[in-house]
Amino acid sequence: MAMDYDICSDIVAGRAPTSVVHEDDTVMAFMTIGLVNPGHVLVIPKERFVYLHDLDEETGAHLFRITMRVARAIRESGIRCEGINLFLADGEVAFQEVGHVHMHVFPRFAGDPFKIDADWSARPSREELDEIAGKIRAALESKNRR
Repeated sequence: MAMDYDICSDIVAGRAPTSVVHEDDTVMAFMTIGLVNPGHVLVIPKERFVYLHDLDEETGAHLFRITMRVARAIRESGIRCEGINLFLADGEVAFQEVGHVHMHVFPRFAGDPFKIDADWSARPSREELDEIAGKIRAALESKNRR
């Protein structure tokens, strides 16, 4: 995978064709050619951030605000839509293929081809969940002190 190649920056710069849904100073939303279903939109920060944790909170909040507006617009557009999925892949093992943060917003309907194949049967003990929560809480509190 070529995480160093960034088609999103080419799109923002006008070096690659795109069908724009929304654009402002911070983010851009456009149709993807690798769609799950018709109406599949990507929302990206215009500035290149490779991973979600690289974004500043203001940019991340704006990215999600526009994502919410795009999701509403998809539902109201007349495109076949019985539900919406949001998907953000963060890191290669999470299926990130482009080295630029991008939120997928796509309509869903009964019988469409999208599948999430996961084993949801794991049921850890409350003690294990508390231990993991404690580690995450400590990292979060450490970050808040910086």
